[in-house]
Amino acid sequence: MANIKSAKKRILVNRTKAARNKSIKTGVKTAVKKVRAAIEANDKAAASAALVAATSTIDKAVTKGVFHKNTASRKISRLAQAVNKMA
Repeated sequence: MANIKSAKKRILVNRTKAARNKSIKTGVKTAVKKVRAAIEANDKAAASAALVAATSTIDKAVTKGVFHKNTASRKISRLAQAVNKMA
């Protein structure tokens, strides 16, 4: 454990930020899973709706600094491609 006051504060801040980032990442994973499940079920309408929700969630993660914009773009592109292949 750190002895210096600023180091102790840094540890607390890092824990808080790590918990926030983990929560956001979990939300993204859940949104992606919903899109994949709709694709597996061959439900085009549900997949499209889930894709919109997932896109929004991923974009919010970028604005929070959890994902790099290129990573988010790649994830969104792959999901959209999978949904479009259904038709």
